[in-house]
Amino acid sequence: MKNRIVCWFSCGAASAVATKMMIAKSNDNQELVIAYCEVEEEHPDNKRFLKECEIWFGQKIIILRNEYYKGSIYNVFESNYMRTPAGSPCTRALKKQVRQKFQKIDDVHVFGYTAEEENRLNNFIDANNEIDVYSPLIDRCISKENCLSMIENAGIELPTMYKQGYPHNNCVGCVKGGMGYWNKIRVDYPETFNRMAKLERRKGYTVLKEPKTGKPLFLDDLDPNRGRMSEEPNIECGIFCHAEEQIYNAVRLIKERMGRYTIAAL
Repeated sequence: MKNRIVCWFSCGAASAVATKMMIAKSNDNQELVIAYCEVEEEHPDNKRFLKECEIWFGQKIIILRNEYYKGSIYNVFESNYMRTPAGSPCTRALKKQVRQKFQKIDDVHVFGYTAEEENRLNNFIDANNEIDVYSPLIDRCISKENCLSMIENAGIELPTMYKQGYPHNNCVGCVKGGMGYWNKIRVDYPETFNRMAKLERRKGYTVLKEPKTGKPLFLDDLDPNRGRMSEEPNIECGIFCHAEEQIYNAVRLIKERMGRYTIAAL
């Protein structure tokens, strides 16, 4: 019996095209499922996009959710820090853990890495060599722009976040965004901006830091004219983001232990 294929749909254009390609490539004897890790703070229009993609795929999408946190990044932040320089606990809790619970040991995992992201795919494979990963978009040299065009050509309206000029379709108010991103959120989604700003003050954590000094920068102190979203790094939200977070936390723990040993020796 052939291994099960799991297409990880994220309500993004690339994952939708990768899924469609795998459906066309698979045969009737191959088990193929489409899985989606639902996050409460994603744009409401994602539900519409998901339904239209189900029609395009000719197949239902399995909706997964971390019920302990009710699928919400804010519930994760209440019991965790908000982010590190390398990642965020919301990815681990709402995506990584959900995937691990759902997956089987011999699954083939299909992700929507595009032609521009081959380095990301290689890094991901290095960090997750216990699973079998396949990226049909890289194999066919399909870019992100190609994916956006293919979705539109299929008669499916792009998700709202794309139409508003965001380069991704992650949560509205992603803690991994930069100054330009958050200033755009301030304009487009002021309630989300204010909610995150209040959470920062209450928790004593910030999602932004000053680039030169590393000093924490609270959102309510952010100059509305700072940052250019087009010049900011692409926001990672997936298993590789969690892998980077693990590395960061391990290094931090080693440094803390070394510091204690140094003090004890004095």
